[in-house]
Amino acid sequence: MIISGLALQDIEAVDVGRKAFESRCAGCHGADGNGGDIGPPIGWRLEAYNDQGLRSLIRNGLPGRGMPPSRVPSPEMTQLLNFLRAIQQRARASPMAGRKLQIQTTEGKTIEGYLLGEGFDDLQLRTADRRVLLLRRAGSRFREVTSDTDWPTYNGDPGGNRYTTLMQISQDNIRRLAMTWMFTLPGAGRLEVTPVVVGGMMYVTGPDECFALDAGSGREIWHYKRRRTRAMSVGGDANRGVAVASDRVFMETNNAHIIALNRFTGELLWDSELADSRKNYFATSAPLPAGDLVISGVGGGEHGANGFVAAHDSKTGKEIWRFSTVPRPGEPGSETWQGENIEHGGAPTWFTGSYDPELDIVYWPTGNPSREYNGDLRKGDNLYSDCMLALERKTGRLKWYYQFTPHDLWDWDATETPVLVDAPWQGQPRKLMLHADRNGFFYVFDRRDGTLLLAKQFVKYLTWSSGIGPDGRPIKLPGQKPTPAGTKV
Repeated sequence: MIISGLALQDIEAVDVGRKAFESRCAGCHGADGNGGDIGPPIGWRLEAYNDQGLRSLIRNGLPGRGMPPSRVPSPEMTQLLNFLRAIQQRARASPMAGRKLQIQTTEGKTIEGYLLGEGFDDLQLRTADRRVLLLRRAGSRFREVTSDTDWPTYNGDPGGNRYTTLMQISQDNIRRLAMTWMFTLPGAGRLEVTPVVVGGMMYVTGPDECFALDAGSGREIWHYKRRRTRAMSVGGDANRGVAVASDRVFMETNNAHIIALNRFTGELLWDSELADSRKNYFATSAPLPAGDLVISGVGGGEHGANGFVAAHDSKTGKEIWRFSTVPRPGEPGSETWQGENIEHGGAPTWFTGSYDPELDIVYWPTGNPSREYNGDLRKGDNLYSDCMLALERKTGRLKWYYQFTPHDLWDWDATETPVLVDAPWQGQPRKLMLHADRNGFFYVFDRRDGTLLLAKQFVKYLTWSSGIGPDGRPIKLPGQKPTPAGTKV
């Protein structure tokens, strides 16, 4: 009876603390502490504070980060701290150890699952098959939600269009758009990520970490984080996002690995090294799913690393093929590097390419050569720097290429998105590729065989070239080479 009485007191204390939390904290951090409309999840953050530090934090707030002070009286503060410690303990446990719920949907279904997150209006459950259901309250029942249209890759679709047919946002209502929720990535540094959304779940990244969120509420579902490689002397301090295919999330790491995560749990499924980061390789871009492969590239060209495009089996992580953007001595294209050896030629592949499933061709842009402003030790065109590569998806065999800036002296890497469109050209339907290059010219190709259909200047003040000749090469103008004294280009 004494033990039962103590347990009852504990329950009552937690209930009082819950009420204090709901009235003072839940509006920002969510009813379960897993993040809300304008505040981050707090479970794992509580580890950093003892009780005295937590009291001070609550009463003083963090004005510089948007957290207001809250004058909580001492008796209520004690109960609030007890409830916060309960949230902290729950955060330590795995999601599968969460509370088991049985809910009724608005369609009359009964669903059982483990509670991942809960707010005033939203609920996230993991079912027995380890999938995630996103739910919204409708009285005593719940309705299932998802995304009507997904955005599963960096450019939205494999063709690089970044175009949506959704019509809810228009010129008539865009002025009324307002923030619905905000999610912070603490310690991530600058963000260059494009959010990806599949089945109502949003995936966002910082360097070497990925968050899965309920896209409708911003509530965190899982968080994957690996130790960032700090010894690197170059690059890797950003991440542009993930790609989703089937039940997998593909992501590059700062030390030039590609990994696959379970998209519902964040569990690491495989980890494959692209290159040795001690040789100045890094990776920051979003991979590209293509059939049963996932395609990726690397950075580090300005620091002695040679670029390549790599394809891995999406299920196992095994490397299937690799195309090097700096040919080895004796290989076709190596004659375009005259002078010092081409061990450190550059031509990195750090930006996401495009894919045509019908032709089964991967299109990948490449970066500038090393020693970008001095070509004295690399005479020649320097293939395959500043190129568009058309690679056979299954084998990586080069089908065609085009070099936008041969012997680049201005750092005009061609890492701009190849946009694939099917459209009439001179009255005939044609499979086109559009590319606006950093060198100032806009290009149109027949993407089946690389035929150049158009090369047109789109930069108003362009001084290095008068145009693109019939042979597809730029007609260079004099006096535009970099010099020690400086050249205005």
